[in-house]
Amino acid sequence: MNWILLFAILLLMSVGGTVYLITRFHRFSFIEKLGGKHRLLSWLASILPLGGIACLGFINFYSVIVVILHLIIFWLIADLFAFIVRKAAKKERRRNTEGVCVLLFTAVYLCIGWYNAHNIIVTPYSVTTDKTIDGGSIKVAGFADSHIGITLDGDGMARQIERIQAEDPDIVVIAGDFADDDSKRSDMVKACEALGKLHTTYGVYFVSGNHDKGYMPDSRDFTIEELYSELEKNNVTVLEDEAVMVTDNFAIIGRKDKHDESRKAVSELTKDIPSSVYTLVLDHQPNDYNNEAAANVDLVYSGHTHGGHIWPSGYVGLWIGANDFVYGHTKRSNTDFIVTSGISGWAIPFKTGTVSEYNIINIKGRE
Repeated sequence: MNWILLFAILLLMSVGGTVYLITRFHRFSFIEKLGGKHRLLSWLASILPLGGIACLGFINFYSVIVVILHLIIFWLIADLFAFIVRKAAKKERRRNTEGVCVLLFTAVYLCIGWYNAHNIIVTPYSVTTDKTIDGGSIKVAGFADSHIGITLDGDGMARQIERIQAEDPDIVVIAGDFADDDSKRSDMVKACEALGKLHTTYGVYFVSGNHDKGYMPDSRDFTIEELYSELEKNNVTVLEDEAVMVTDNFAIIGRKDKHDESRKAVSELTKDIPSSVYTLVLDHQPNDYNNEAAANVDLVYSGHTHGGHIWPSGYVGLWIGANDFVYGHTKRSNTDFIVTSGISGWAIPFKTGTVSEYNIINIKGRE
């Protein structure tokens, strides 16, 4: 509900800010001169740049909103700064220098955001334990939030899965939001088939996220059951509030998404696992840290936040209590927590607050 309210506020800001942007474009000298002869024509000319931005709608509606919001915010800051400088210098405005700077800065800033969303890096982590691990260590490859169809289609996911295979992981884990409302069945099937070609020591494990089921099930051409079927057909173990013993001393616990009312408490999922066994929990949303630390699990791997996606949304998520952590590695009591920024992201093909990634987690213990 908090996110819906936040989105409504951003939408209102976009509408009001659009009017503000039209007045800013009207301040360019060539448009001002046009206004001296053709007032209506000058205002129409001021609207034209927004028409150009609206063309981004071929990507999606959210891209238009992102560009407009950034222009509004950067221009407000530039206007304030220019006002202070002119007051201090006791000079009147002659040129719309701040406008030129804002347009250039916004273009560069969002181009970097586009690159961050589409360029996928590998982020490694190393955690240690006093517990016994077969061979002394285990290599886990993990990713989340592919949201198939946003920046990665089926072929794109297949290429990334080939990169993951090259890391020679012992286990591959997927922490939810593999698919989205806009995902196509053909892309989903290709991505699942690519997972089926992975060769690992202990297998591939999946938990669902809030988007896998789809908020608008009729908007796509497959169901959550068909997604599960394709994953399982390709040797991916789907975990829904289940624990599996990967070895005699290593267990993976897959939790249902937070939004699922039938979700069990983490303490219930761990009650039959001996304390000597290393436990890796897959939990799409990072917001049950206190209970997971109290259950004394060893490592929790999550996604969902996209690492903040569009700055500063990650901090907003913390402020409203939607998440316990946004990105990276932290520790509470004896439990390690890792949140990935995701191999892609929801709806918006820009990442200004983070990167796109998959993770290689080396867990080191006693032999």
